[in-house]
Amino acid sequence: MTPAHVPGKITAMNTRIFSALIALVAITSVVSITFAQSPAPQPSAPSTTVTTPAVSAPATTAASPDPAEMMKQMMEMAKLNENHKVLADLAGSWSYTVKMMAPGETPSTSAGSLTRKPVMNGRFFVGEYTGTMKMPGVDGKMKDFTFKGMSLEGYDNVKQKFVSSWVDNMGTGIMNSEGSYDPATKTFTYSGEVEPVPGMKVPVREVIKVTDKNHHTFEWYENRGGQETKTLEINYTRKK
Repeated sequence: MTPAHVPGKITAMNTRIFSALIALVAITSVVSITFAQSPAPQPSAPSTTVTTPAVSAPATTAASPDPAEMMKQMMEMAKLNENHKVLADLAGSWSYTVKMMAPGETPSTSAGSLTRKPVMNGRFFVGEYTGTMKMPGVDGKMKDFTFKGMSLEGYDNVKQKFVSSWVDNMGTGIMNSEGSYDPATKTFTYSGEVEPVPGMKVPVREVIKVTDKNHHTFEWYENRGGQETKTLEINYTRKK
């Protein structure tokens, strides 16, 4: 397992990237200021007695970001912290069992495997899922389908939230969710929204409970008509 914490070195390439970003922000600021002025083709210097914000010359300190301060803040936001370490603890190879539940029906079960790896020096974690599950075919009969999914997880220092994206071979959409972590209960809680068919947007809540370093569970709750129901449960066991 690759550790979540790595030295916070800024390489020459990183410096060039940050410099380019600062230049872009500076250009954007100038363009924003230009469009904020009067649209006359030959604008004169605004009078100090004008109070309308649209034509007043903005203060230099507010309009022009300090490049040095921006660089410092960007470097700070790029650092790894204890939140990335929490995600790193879930890296590795896992086997899992799935229980899918629908009102009035017997739960269906399936199994699969997961490999979760760190990328971008531990800033994000990519999970690759493979399994077999029973799904109704075009004839309505239950058949075995190969399931493949992929997740991208991280902690956004700017938003101060855990973030997650999900795709699989059962659809063409990308699900994005944001959440938090409770260290007292070792529980992640994410919220998001799915749209399985056009116009059918369903709020969802995901709960990941870490039992120990070798076991954790995943629960999926759907909110339909103001009522939340658990429709999916996954139990993970680390492979030896």
